[in-house]
Amino acid sequence: MKKIILTGCAGFIGFHLCKKLLLNDYEIIGIDNLNSYYDINLKKARLEEIKNISKKKKLNWTFKLVDLTNKNDLDEIFEIYQPSLVIHLAAQAGVRFSISHPEEYINANLVGFFNIIESCRKHNVEQFLYASSSSVYGDNLKVPFKESSSTNRPVSLYAATKKSNELIAYSYSHLYKIKTIGMRFFTVYGPWGRPDMAPMIFTKAILSGSKIKIFNNGENYRDFTYIDDVIEVIFRLIRRSQIKTIESNVNFSNKSQEKIPYEIFNIGNSKSINILKFLEILEKEIGKKAEKDFIPMQLGDVIETFADTKKIEDFIGFKPNTNLDTGIKKFVEWYKTFY
Repeated sequence: MKKIILTGCAGFIGFHLCKKLLLNDYEIIGIDNLNSYYDINLKKARLEEIKNISKKKKLNWTFKLVDLTNKNDLDEIFEIYQPSLVIHLAAQAGVRFSISHPEEYINANLVGFFNIIESCRKHNVEQFLYASSSSVYGDNLKVPFKESSSTNRPVSLYAATKKSNELIAYSYSHLYKIKTIGMRFFTVYGPWGRPDMAPMIFTKAILSGSKIKIFNNGENYRDFTYIDDVIEVIFRLIRRSQIKTIESNVNFSNKSQEKIPYEIFNIGNSKSINILKFLEILEKEIGKKAEKDFIPMQLGDVIETFADTKKIEDFIGFKPNTNLDTGIKKFVEWYKTFY
């Protein structure tokens, strides 16, 4: 049985991925610090759901309350469990929060990332998958974004830390031959989602009759990607035994033509939807109109995200394909049940 250490297991994507892997007979050691960036009760409810499923079906689940900035605790877990694969989803998320709390991003996304990948090196971990973000494309105006597109102009500290993660991963793949895969997620949504993201913010506001802030006067576009599709992509990536060689997305020359076990993939729905269209579908599903407050562009935000997913399609034979109407319907059903 394959042992996997999965960080950020109480987070949105981490929670769903834990369930998928446990039900497919992987042994999961979940790590999370349960920070208070958003409602800790939601995180605890996710963990309780994993615990109940694991207990009922007798699955191999272990949870460790650990902060990734604590190197000693992390090394102890690696020493005890000796994983062959690490999936690193833990991070300080949120573009806007990075404007007011930059130190949180340096600690979690840089120090924490270094500690986890260094533990992989010290304990001979074969493969390392980690969360990156569509934010790395910054103010790049050429869409759809390809993995080879420029990522040299991040417009938020959050984006800068994610770009830094990709560079650190490259250096570890080059130096120590650790197989690394960076996953650039595009606006993931669905049941059990994050309260700081548009689907949760909009739904709560509509149901309570509060005004919704519409940034950039409604001229923002996002590539909304349903959670089940994201989990299927990650699952298939895990099952792939061979990683292709590095491509041109990091803008480094590889004069020796040495094969570097490093990859970056976009994980998106390859459709760019206007935020007002998204809100319209949400209003229809809820059965109530939103009160809107149109305001200028937010500092650190980008106008559009749009994923070119050909690379991931070629690599695993699958692409995210859940349409927005279906995804929002499932999300709203969960929201009304949970809250």
